[in-house]
Amino acid sequence: MATRDVFSEEELARLRGFPEVTRAELIRYFTVTGPDEAFLRKFRTGRNVLGAAVQLCTLPWLGFVPDEVVSAPAAVVGRLSQRLGVPMGELRGYGEREQTRTDHLRQVVAYCGWRAMDTAEWKDLDEFLFARAMEHDSPKLLFRLACEYLISSRVVRPGVVHLLEHVATARARARAETWTRVAHLLTDRRRAELDLLLVPDAYLGRTPLAWLGVGPTSSSPTAVKAELEKLAYLRRLDAHTLDLSMLPTERRRFLAGVGRRLTGQALQRREPERRYPILLTLLAQSAVDVLDETLLLFDQAVSGRESAARQKVVEALAERAKGGENRQALLDEILTIVLDPGVGDEQIGGLLRGRIGMERMRAAWTERRERLPRDHGHLAMMHASMTYLRQFAPAVLAAVRFAGGPGTEQLLQAVAVLAELYATGTRKVPAGAPVGFVPTRWAGYLAAAAEAGNVTEYRHYWEIAVLIGLRDGLRSGDVFVPGSRRYADPASFLLTAEAWAPQRTEFCHLVGKPAAAADALAQADEELHTALADLETQLAKGDPGEVRLTDDGELIIPPLTAEDVPAEADALRAELAAMLPHLPLASVLVEVDARTGFTDHLVHAGGKVNRPAELKRNLLYVIIAEATNMGLSAMAESCGVPYDVLAWTAEWYFRPETLEAANAAVVNYHHRLPLTRAFGSGALSSSDGQRFPVKGKSITARHLSRYFARGQGVSTYTHVSDQHSTFDTKVIVATAPESHYVLDGLLGNATDLPTFEHATDTHGATLANFALFDLVGKQLSPRIRDLGKITLYRTGAKADVLARYPRSGPLLTRRLNTDLIVSMWDDLLRVAASVQGGHATAALVVGKLCSSKRQQNALTSAIKEYGALRRTVYAARYLADETYRRRIARQLNKGENLHALRRSLAYAGEGAIRRRHHEQQTEQMWCLTLATNAIVCWSTEYHGLAVGALRTGGRQVDDEVLAHIWPTHHANVHFYGTHSVDIDGELAQLDADGYRPLRLPGPAEFA
Repeated sequence: MATRDVFSEEELARLRGFPEVTRAELIRYFTVTGPDEAFLRKFRTGRNVLGAAVQLCTLPWLGFVPDEVVSAPAAVVGRLSQRLGVPMGELRGYGEREQTRTDHLRQVVAYCGWRAMDTAEWKDLDEFLFARAMEHDSPKLLFRLACEYLISSRVVRPGVVHLLEHVATARARARAETWTRVAHLLTDRRRAELDLLLVPDAYLGRTPLAWLGVGPTSSSPTAVKAELEKLAYLRRLDAHTLDLSMLPTERRRFLAGVGRRLTGQALQRREPERRYPILLTLLAQSAVDVLDETLLLFDQAVSGRESAARQKVVEALAERAKGGENRQALLDEILTIVLDPGVGDEQIGGLLRGRIGMERMRAAWTERRERLPRDHGHLAMMHASMTYLRQFAPAVLAAVRFAGGPGTEQLLQAVAVLAELYATGTRKVPAGAPVGFVPTRWAGYLAAAAEAGNVTEYRHYWEIAVLIGLRDGLRSGDVFVPGSRRYADPASFLLTAEAWAPQRTEFCHLVGKPAAAADALAQADEELHTALADLETQLAKGDPGEVRLTDDGELIIPPLTAEDVPAEADALRAELAAMLPHLPLASVLVEVDARTGFTDHLVHAGGKVNRPAELKRNLLYVIIAEATNMGLSAMAESCGVPYDVLAWTAEWYFRPETLEAANAAVVNYHHRLPLTRAFGSGALSSSDGQRFPVKGKSITARHLSRYFARGQGVSTYTHVSDQHSTFDTKVIVATAPESHYVLDGLLGNATDLPTFEHATDTHGATLANFALFDLVGKQLSPRIRDLGKITLYRTGAKADVLARYPRSGPLLTRRLNTDLIVSMWDDLLRVAASVQGGHATAALVVGKLCSSKRQQNALTSAIKEYGALRRTVYAARYLADETYRRRIARQLNKGENLHALRRSLAYAGEGAIRRRHHEQQTEQMWCLTLATNAIVCWSTEYHGLAVGALRTGGRQVDDEVLAHIWPTHHANVHFYGTHSVDIDGELAQLDADGYRPLRLPGPAEFA
């Protein structure tokens, strides 16, 4: 592996020299202590003292000292010069004699307690690199990890070339070790089976490998059967029993990712030592993926019939209501006569027959209808779907083994009975078949059918109840499937008691939670009383324009008035916009990439490190094509780059993890811009969903008339900081609860943003979220609709609370079950540690464990009980503090503003997504997020330059006003027309500092 294949000449120069130094690094590394100064004074001359000082401070900063010490950043030299009393100019000429610089470095290394590389150090580094190479194959990443390892070990970094040679050795050794670890699985029979994956099959019309890689686009019975056929094929190859735990998870993911992208011909050309491990991991992963897809399609197919039946019930009820109007009118006339006190009992019959008439009453009696069952006929409407359900349900129950926790015994027995009925063709449900799992609203159907002796009807109703009960159990996690990832036992996603015990103390310290339940409750109780005292003060004011109580005790929460924006903010916003350059989207991306290097994070899925000159151009074209929703075909026609080149680039370089890393590079750069601090600190964030219509079939798309009229669509759930940057993006089903994903975005934040507090609309304000946010050391601050109607809890006796808080006390209508929280406190902490440590996603915990219907699940109850306590504390704070409410509203408005920018940017095809599969949709939405952040970053930077120009001209611009200059302004960036990426041409237009000239007003205008 040649050095030039990994790093360009510019990158090599940066690795061998001094990078730019941040203010934080300047303070951390270039502060000389008294002992340091005493050590440096031994070098006598000012030149040597200053040169040795640069080496002394640079060593812990970079892990090595560049040869050209005199090229150290001016800020570094200036800080050391001031501390040591040596003029900066003294550094010129230092190190002219190389031996002097080398001798000084040797003394500095010894003084700092560092070590130079020797045989033992190389051996340790090689072992470290080998372990990391088993997880990652990227040479750049391995090089960076090696540098971090050497710094932590206080070992001086060797030369770049020498270190890269060891990286190459570690990668080769990892490939050999991978082969060694899986070789025992590769019998002659299995090798032959793996080879057949790459051979075109006449029945399939493609290779089995390509067939397995094509995901479903609908939830029809045909699609379910297609996935079951794949599942049977994989099980014939024993893919579901493959144990690859001897390989690290990251290694398995890397190999499977390569296998998904390589063609059959490309895999055949690879040597067996590389081909077979790839196919093994791909086969094992496919077994899990196909099982999950089968269960997901089963869920969607059953749910589709249930939704259709519910719609029919709504229509039937509407017709029933129309038909009942005449009967209602007749009843009104009858009651008028019967209730008239002037009409005697003996006269009523005659009046009814005379005024109303027997004909009308007989007609009404003829049209009488039976009373509706408790579900208004929903199950009866489902009865018409039996033929549809039986097209796939028997095959699913025959192919999948279900298990469950406490409380699911009867449902699982019923599933087994139904599978047996399907297998044998028996029509009658056997006597004693369980019915305890059937919801109360449907029990009457079974009882009526049994009483009438209608065996067929009883079978149909019982069968539908089993299938829907199984669907609901899979959703909640009460029922799980061994071998599945998405539908695994929720308990398996939590830290085991053995793994949790040694982490407990450290975790509690990390999140600031007491290890003892009593201390935790005392802490929360103190917070509650503080918040209630503030609320009591607020309610005592009785101000009509603020939160108050009516005479009858009703809580009134007036809507917030419009934000008081300074008058000069609007004028300044327009003035700054007029100063910004006008340029196309492609130019923005080129310029932002030049300063952030975000395209460097889009790395080849197969570990390929050579990056041809045209690659960056192609990467930007793909980003624009996906972000604007043009698609690669339209972009190829527009830019002149062949479609297959763009498609290959997208296939190998665009993945959710690489796009997330590229996005983080832009967000981090934006976070460091001076103007960004006027927007916020980055500690506050918010999240919300945005709907996009979908063209064509997709299993993630749903009908949602409120947003998509008669079509379908998906929802993108984004997390936005108070600095207007988007740091997380997820594509979710439009009808899925967004609350499941609120905490995930914060815990998965890969940027430098110090997010701590998070705002949402009502969707995020679940009890589980309140509990988990607090348990992982975060603050949930939602804007809850109808906050005055939610149930608030007290921790003590009602009389004590009322005596202490006569106004706010009556709002706390229920008493908290503190005994349950105390008994389950350790388990609550274990759940939080599992979520924060990535052992389980918050979406899984909130979506499954906390929606479980098991009555015996004390953990679920404890999470909700603790969440009720945290929600009460929050509600009291929110009601008492108008400033707090305004801050949350302002942050949510920032999210809406970014939604508008994304909507404007994804303009092509009427904004309708044409990607069919979830991973493709996720990649497209990450491209949209990346382009959005690039625009925000560019706008922020140039707004900052414009503000600097105004201030230089003598203009007073207050930071309070700048807080209202939102960088989502994009009138200066053109999204439409032909896109052309000319990197060299664009960079040539930048000045020496890397910026375009502002459109500055004349001197008179500054005044």
